[in-house]
Amino acid sequence: MINNSPIVNNSLLRFQANRIGGAMMRKIKISKAFTLLEPGPVVLVTTNNGKKNNIMTISWTMVTGFTPLFAMTTGPWNYSYAALKKSRECVIAVPTVDLIDRVVGIGTCSGASTDKFEKFKLTPVKGKQVRAPLIRECLANIECEVIDIVNKHNIIVLEGVAAYIDSTRNEKRTIHAVGDGTFIVDGRTLNRRQMMRSKLPDGV
Repeated sequence: MINNSPIVNNSLLRFQANRIGGAMMRKIKISKAFTLLEPGPVVLVTTNNGKKNNIMTISWTMVTGFTPLFAMTTGPWNYSYAALKKSRECVIAVPTVDLIDRVVGIGTCSGASTDKFEKFKLTPVKGKQVRAPLIRECLANIECEVIDIVNKHNIIVLEGVAAYIDSTRNEKRTIHAVGDGTFIVDGRTLNRRQMMRSKLPDGV
């Protein structure tokens, strides 16, 4: 995705400018550097602990392989983590911009005391490979199995075992967290498939 991000315009301009190597650079606090590389899109991750379903909002995700492999950051501070670690499976559901308030709401309450499917009016759909449910209202869902947990860095490595997309959905724009409470919405799609053909796996 080509991200026409307003991060530079909105965030960096708050800091004093410095001329570095002939370029006008604006220094920011190193503690804010992560906002320059925030991944996306923001996803909802569902789990099942054997008794009930839960959902957590995750904004730190990445693709690590074409097979496909994914990684996300989470840990014991999230109620869903215990179920994820025990069951070794989950579903990554990809919400669109029309769901942003539900996405934020899910991420700011705990499944320990809240039925998030009921509270946020989302529909669990039985998957084919894992016990964790898909979310009907999301654009896409990926059933995943946990293949590694890197405890030192709170990284969960996942392998996708089944994937689904709702091609009939009108709204397809996903959201990307900056990390400061603001979000960026998908913009234009720029096609460079021919230029990148040698780098793309077969069938993509």
